[in-house]
Amino acid sequence: MQNQSHLAINGGPAVRKEPLPLEFSGAYFYGKEELENVTQVLKAKSPFRYYGFDLQRMTERFERSFSRYVGSPYVLGVNSGTAALVIALTALDVGPGDEVILPGYLWISTVAAVVRLGAIPVLADIDESYCLDPVDMERKRTERTKAVIMVHMSGTSGRVEAIASFCRKEGIGLIEDVAQAAGAAVGRNKLGSFGDLSIFSFQLNKTMTTGEGGAVCARTRELYERAFAAHDLGYARNEAGRLDLSNLAAATWGCGSRMSEVTAALALAQLGKLDAICARMRTAKWMLRERLSTIPGLEFRSVADPAGDAGNFLMTRFPSEEDAAFYASALRAEGIVPASGGISNIRMTDWGLHIYYNIPGLVHKLPVSARQSPWTDPRNAASAGICYDRGTLPKCDDLISRTLLLCIPPSLDEPTINDIVESYRKVAAARPLV
Repeated sequence: MQNQSHLAINGGPAVRKEPLPLEFSGAYFYGKEELENVTQVLKAKSPFRYYGFDLQRMTERFERSFSRYVGSPYVLGVNSGTAALVIALTALDVGPGDEVILPGYLWISTVAAVVRLGAIPVLADIDESYCLDPVDMERKRTERTKAVIMVHMSGTSGRVEAIASFCRKEGIGLIEDVAQAAGAAVGRNKLGSFGDLSIFSFQLNKTMTTGEGGAVCARTRELYERAFAAHDLGYARNEAGRLDLSNLAAATWGCGSRMSEVTAALALAQLGKLDAICARMRTAKWMLRERLSTIPGLEFRSVADPAGDAGNFLMTRFPSEEDAAFYASALRAEGIVPASGGISNIRMTDWGLHIYYNIPGLVHKLPVSARQSPWTDPRNAASAGICYDRGTLPKCDDLISRTLLLCIPPSLDEPTINDIVESYRKVAAARPLV
């Protein structure tokens, strides 16, 4: 261990004086396209997608464009990624008596959707991609497994092709959660094109943003019709935008999660910029990763396709939990912190509701209401004894405990990258990792 007195954490001068830019990637690209689209809807006084004074068909235009972009035959605009998850699971007819496999690194909305429909969430471990491990997924599969949710966390994918192949072979529904990875790909295929269904979020933190909003992609017409009914009032609509009560095969109970024309106007403009947004982030991230790779002992997540990485997050992994804790504090003292309102350069153990054991409702099996809980429902009796406590997923726990997460906004310029690299090297010189 070398002298650490020059580190900012010990009173030395900090490398950086200005905070890092905030991580709201899509919002950096707001411009005349968004303004013109929204203005068009407002001038027409027709913000509802199905009828009005002078429909501009923004939602339909967005759905067609997003279908071509993702490579999915059917797309449905919705009002949030959270709603999209419930809608996708409803389309697969998930409910009491079913189990849904999902990874331990996720977002609370993913597991909440399963719980709200009365099914049992089953956690599977992650691998070095920080996404679902197909080996543990197979291990956790039972005769009650109705669906798998492959969450493409932090801008990139894990072994989605292996997972999709297994699900197709076994007749298990596959939902891709692409909320944090819109624009990412594996090979020539965009994320969102591998599953039976996929969901997207356009909330402020996402690669493209409408503030709130989302989409559901479906592989078949049948799944699309089920999703459509679920997102609306439980039924299909005719060409005039009026409810069609005749298609009972697709009928369900809807949740009123339609996308508005204003949201679609923003989404359509942002979609035209999505590749540029991801390219900017990807360039900055991989420049950082390449320069930091010279630090002995520092490791990085496995990325299936670097050219298809959305680029919005960098993960650096350390030999021990103690190293990760020290570097997190020391780097923040050097000025590697975001502006007020941002969350970046943190230990992943502090990444809140993204980590399974940080979700109190899951760990304690809280009910949806006093009389509605999947864990006490007799139809789920075969899943009794399932546990969500810390320690349930050893690989996830280990990787998370040794990893720092840095958000990569598209405005991350070379001087800022230089400061980040200098800070890492300064701390590494004082506390080598090998």
